[in-house]
Amino acid sequence: MAKNLALKNNETRHALRVEKAAGDVSTELDKVIHERMRLGIISALAANEKMSFNDLKRLLDTTDGNVSVHARKLEEAGYLTCKKSFAGRMPLTEYAITKDGRKALERYLDHMEALIKAMKGQNRER
Repeated sequence: MAKNLALKNNETRHALRVEKAAGDVSTELDKVIHERMRLGIISALAANEKMSFNDLKRLLDTTDGNVSVHARKLEEAGYLTCKKSFAGRMPLTEYAITKDGRKALERYLDHMEALIKAMKGQNRER
């Protein structure tokens, strides 16, 4: 009986730690990056020096409007730059991640990793 009570207390304490970790992660989570399409854009730009509007559209299998709206939110947050030019007579829009964007993505990934570790720790103890 005492062993079961001690085990239950340990499980409760760990569940509270995981809940706190999840709460900390969710309150500190960058809401700009957390949206699926913006996470895709910022991740693609972190892996490439720059990408064109059309390259992002193809990679993310999405519409012009989606790329445009989400890239603009990332640009407004200072996470990417947008350069408009012409390739011959064709307009060319290229995006690149900024230092702030890279730092924000690293913070986001660190938060997600902390949550994953907390959850895996909970599963090991059971």
